[in-house]
Amino acid sequence: MNANAREQLVLKGITKRYLRDKRPFTVLEDVSLTVHAGEFVTLIGPSGSGKSTLFRLIGGIERPDAGQVYIGGRDVTGQPGFISYMPQQASLFPWMKVGRNIASALEIAGIPRKEAHDMAVEWLNRIGLAEVANEYPGVLSGGMQQRVSFLRALLMPRDVMCLDEPFAALDALTRTDMQRWLLELWETQRRSVLFVTHSIEEALMLSDRIYVLTAAPARIVQQLVVPFPRPRRPDVWMEPAFMTMKRELLALLARGEEHGG
Repeated sequence: MNANAREQLVLKGITKRYLRDKRPFTVLEDVSLTVHAGEFVTLIGPSGSGKSTLFRLIGGIERPDAGQVYIGGRDVTGQPGFISYMPQQASLFPWMKVGRNIASALEIAGIPRKEAHDMAVEWLNRIGLAEVANEYPGVLSGGMQQRVSFLRALLMPRDVMCLDEPFAALDALTRTDMQRWLLELWETQRRSVLFVTHSIEEALMLSDRIYVLTAAPARIVQQLVVPFPRPRRPDVWMEPAFMTMKRELLALLARGEEHGG
């Protein structure tokens, strides 16, 4: 495939089936999408629409029954190690201190030990978390754990980041704070991001484009371009265009519920 040089992630015709009660059940059906270099793209859809399954396929943990995954123009279908990933819960090793949690992940990615340590220290200082470098994750708040988890994903030497509802478990105020913090930090590097959320407001606040999925078997019902300029203003949700797009997404999600199954 001669992918466009700016297309960091390309999914072509992804279909995935599992056995349910000894019968084949299609979770994803002919899903195609792109994430360009430096673009923040969000997947939104009903619960059980296969969004997390799609991440496992992109990450090479599973293979699709049909379709291909391309990263940087290379066919990586079924091959792990080409993305950085942040799950719903902060996946920090409880027996490692915060700085070591970050450095160890970088070492696994092939960065020399001293360089990984120096990067961890530098970035924890840069984001105002230097004081927790020698703390264990268990003493941190949920929001601070998610900051550390996101930083670890951001520093991984991968061109594509997949973020799977990383703020779902946080309270509303912490979630809003994390959205603003994520955008500020993301702006410094502009990595290609594929983000999963159930929150329409979060999708509109963070994204350049949004793909709307139907219920299973999940198909893409539509994609929307988010028109708000970057850096994104914290009060963008007050704009009439924001409310118009929110209503449009609600209607598309309702359509998706009807067309699933």
